[in-house]
Amino acid sequence: MNKDLTVGEPGAVLRRFCLPLLGSVLFQQLYNVADRFVAGKFIGEDALAAVGNSYEITLIFLAFAFGCNVGCSVTVAQFFGGKRLSEMKSAVSTAMIATGALCVVLMAAGLATAGGLLTLIRTPENIFADSRLYLNIYLYGLPFLFFYNVSTGIFSALGDSRTPFLFLAASSTANIAVDILFVTAFHMGVSGVAWATFLCQGVSCLLAVTVVFRRLKTIPTEDKYPAFSAHLLGRIAQIAIPSTLQQSFISVGNILIQSMINGFGSATVAGYAAAIKLNNLVVTSFTTLGNGISNYTAQNLGAARPDRIRQGFAAGLKMMWLLCVPMSLLYFFAGRPLVGLFMNGGGGDAMAVGVLFLRIVAPAYFVMTAKLCADGVLRGAGAMGKFMTATFCDLILRVVLAAVFSRAFGSSTGIWAAWPFGWTAGGVLSLIFYFTGPWRKPRETR
Repeated sequence: MNKDLTVGEPGAVLRRFCLPLLGSVLFQQLYNVADRFVAGKFIGEDALAAVGNSYEITLIFLAFAFGCNVGCSVTVAQFFGGKRLSEMKSAVSTAMIATGALCVVLMAAGLATAGGLLTLIRTPENIFADSRLYLNIYLYGLPFLFFYNVSTGIFSALGDSRTPFLFLAASSTANIAVDILFVTAFHMGVSGVAWATFLCQGVSCLLAVTVVFRRLKTIPTEDKYPAFSAHLLGRIAQIAIPSTLQQSFISVGNILIQSMINGFGSATVAGYAAAIKLNNLVVTSFTTLGNGISNYTAQNLGAARPDRIRQGFAAGLKMMWLLCVPMSLLYFFAGRPLVGLFMNGGGGDAMAVGVLFLRIVAPAYFVMTAKLCADGVLRGAGAMGKFMTATFCDLILRVVLAAVFSRAFGSSTGIWAAWPFGWTAGGVLSLIFYFTGPWRKPRETR
């Protein structure tokens, strides 16, 4: 159900709102975890490398879907918090129409350039065909990805994090079963992994869109609203475009890093594919908590309650660090059995690569979470210039240092060492921008 995030004790409000979001992202990550698990366990190391290699390109399209999610979510949350319900409904329909048009363009561009992108990142010849096959099927499912992301953004804007969690819990669990069925019973190989994800994401998307429009019908409005508003599209775009650019540049940076990794051979690619999925599970989880803070911030700004933003930041950071401690310890000390989940057998060199990556990046999760918490406030407040500045600092430093350190170390170890440096630089900037924001000014609590 819809939830007003402008009332109640901030810490309790955030916990109730963010924990289902965390559950949702964990199940969302099960899609790719399942893909890599089934590819590595039931097909082989090359299949694992192919799925992991393609994933870095899919992040480009995920960046656009993320931008649509954030742009719609922040705008709708501000209208909902301010009780401007007609504008809220118009923003939803406008976002849906614009998302559909964008999706058509991206599908066409993706299918036309998939082979070239794989060549650009120096995909090893032995995994090229499977990488392209997986990527093409992924592109066919872009409408499901985009409309699902917009729908979950709307749910979050309305303070409802439980409904998308239920959809994802069911569909991602089914995805594991369908993955194994297609690969082991139907012997479909990498294409079976991709089609399983396509089908299960499609079901969750259709359910989410249907429930969104039914939910909106229950919210009364006095005035008629346009199904499409150029003015509201511009307002959504002010948030969506910087968010998309931010995620796109991160994706480009990841592709550049993937290109460096590919130069060290398929064993390194496979080890990184397993370890980065574990890393992304943590990073995406905390990013989602940051998105929850964005919705909390947007609703409270819409309701003219900046005092609650300061309290929400402190509560959000505490919540992230409570989760960060066990995850950092788990990855640092139990990296081998975790990476082994994606390996068929000991894994050899690939196993060593994955374990080393986790031991280098896991201690830096504390810095990364502080950055994401501050970013949540900046994004919810619409301070996208500052948000992008901090993110680009992190990204550029990480890519440059990966190139420098990999040459200095003469191995992929140098690439992994760049992660903590980038997170630290970006985190310092994000925190400076948060502590100098207008919500930090003393204000009487209502």
